[in-house]
Parts: sequence; C-alpha cells; structure tokens
Amino acid sequence: MKKKRVLAGVLVLVLVIGSLYLLQRLLVPKYQTGIVEGSMVEEYYKDKSDHEVLFVGDCEVYENFSTITLWENYGITSYIRGSAQQLTWQSYYLLEDALRYETPKVVVFNVLALKYNEPQSEAYNRMSIDGMKWSSSKINNIMASMTKEENLIDYMFPLLRYHSRWSELNSDDFEHIFSKDLVTHNGYYMRVDSKAQGEFPTPTPLADYTLGEKAMGYMQKMADLCKEKGIELVLIKAPTEFPHWYDEWDAQVVEFAEENGLEYINYIPLQEEIGLDMSVDTYDAGLHLNTSGAEKMADYFGAWLVENYDLTDYRQDEEVAAIWQEKVDFYNEMKQAQYDELEQYGELRSFGANAIQD
Repeated sequence: MKKKRVLAGVLVLVLVIGSLYLLQRLLVPKYQTGIVEGSMVEEYYKDKSDHEVLFVGDCEVYENFSTITLWENYGITSYIRGSAQQLTWQSYYLLEDALRYETPKVVVFNVLALKYNEPQSEAYNRMSIDGMKWSSSKINNIMASMTKEENLIDYMFPLLRYHSRWSELNSDDFEHIFSKDLVTHNGYYMRVDSKAQGEFPTPTPLADYTLGEKAMGYMQKMADLCKEKGIELVLIKAPTEFPHWYDEWDAQVVEFAEENGLEYINYIPLQEEIGLDMSVDTYDAGLHLNTSGAEKMADYFGAWLVENYDLTDYRQDEEVAAIWQEKVDFYNEMKQAQYDELEQYGELRSFGANAIQD
C-alpha cells in the first residue's frame, strides 16, 4: 500500500510539473511575427556551423550587415549575435557565451550602445536574455541588466512573469509552442521595403559627454577577453546617423582603441564611399538600412576584412558551401516573398512590419 502511495505521489508530481512546463511554453512570447527581435538570440544555437566573424551589438549590426552578402562575395562565414537595444554588457555576455561553442578570428562590436550606462527596460532585457541557454554567462547577464523592478526568479521561471498573457495568445503561441521558424539570416534581419531618409532633429547638447564607467568597463572586458582568446576585436560605428553619435563620444572610442591596439572605424562619414543612397537604402527614414543598404555595407566591410585579416574563403570548401547554399536559398526566398508582399499590399504585413524601432 505504501509503495502504491509513493508511486501515486510521484505520478501527481510529474503531471503537475509537466502541466506547468506546457503552460510556460504556451505563455512565453514566441516573437515569430511583428516584433521578431525576441527570437534572435536563441537562433544562434540552431546554427551548427562555425563562424570566422562574429558580430555583437544592437540594431546597428543586425539590420545593417547582410551575412549572406559576406558569404557570397567573400566566402566569409559570419553570425550576428544581436538584439534590440542590446547594451554593452549584454553584448559582452553574449560573446562570452558564444565562445563556449566556437572561437572566431574576428569579433565586431558596434559602439552606439556605449551611450547607455544603466539598464533601460525589462522588455528589451527579455529580448536580449531570455533566448540564452543557461550558463554563468546568462546569470551574470541577468544580474547586470535587471531594472529595479525585476528579479532573478522571474528569469529562472518565466511562467511567473508571463502567467497573465492569456488575453494576448494568438495562433503563433500554439503553432510554435515547441519549435520556431527562423526569422533571421545568421542574425541578419531582412527588410526590403524603402522609405527615404528625412530630416533628423538637431542634436541636443549634453551636460556631460563622458561615456559611462559601466559601459566602458564592459568594452574593456570584451577587449581583454578577445586578447586572451587570440581574437581580433574591431570596433565600428554603423553608417546611420540617428540616434546622433556625438563627436565627443567618438573621440573617447578613438582613444580607447588606440590604448588597446584595436581598429575602430566610424562609417558615418563614409556613406558615399560605401555607395549608400539614403533615399533608397533605408526602410524607416534613415534609422536603419534596408536589404539593399545592408548588402552594400556588407560588401564594403567584407573587402576591408579580407584585406586586413587572414580569413578563409570557404566557398572552396564543398561541405561548408553546401551548408551556406541552403542559407542563400532561404535568404532569396524570403527576399522574393517580401517583394511579392510589397507589390500586393504596398507594405510588409508578415515580415516584421511592426518591428520595434531600436
């Protein structure tokens, strides 16, 4: 009798845990349409190939550099570990996490995030952190990123955070309860639509232009980690002009790069040399590049990479080329589908047209 009671208790416990697990899987946001940025971080683990170039950063990398163009034009294998408003410490911990799986030759960090020295919002934190696999890197990322209203237990058990999402559930939540479709191309977020750059507001003078100690400290940790692993770290400022990148900030990054023996390139004054036409190469009036702009940017940057670093042209490797051909096919299929939707509706409806403006 006692044995039966124990078995019954174990069975009840398994059923309860299983039910809570299923409930959590259902209620956690899926980020498959609309705001797809929340899917980006976890997609990295689905890619089983190695990458000689790894980008880390915010929308200024995942919207401005076509990984497929880097492959097609130069045979560069790359991945963008980016997410919306990805803070400097989040980029550091995502890099630290990636180095558990591979060691790239070059890491590229976009410096716009240095403007933030404190956690900004739970919504952005979730999109940068939830998709990480559990490790010390994820725990440290959470602790560095939490706002005053957040707590660790809600990250450990997302059901506690999302238990009231019943009214927001849609077909995505049921269709993708156990698996998700890819929404990026090795981290690159595609948008083929076009909206010409307009006039940006006059930059507001700042009382203090000093970049924050926390943000700069984590960029130093990134530089130290890359040096320890024998990885070249490249600092860039993407060519888009808004949010404004102050000359005073730029000077501090130049000094940091010189002190650490790093390359730093500010691409804002190089728009014409890159071949960018901001009347057609942006989809949101100049905040981010569209696909035509991202392909131009990738072509320009790829040429610089192969000139300055000993990268392998993997187009000559049949096994790697076969993997990337599937990626190219997926890229072209999505591009054509977006063009078809634009022609039909005059706007994108199913490809992140409601994506957040980072």
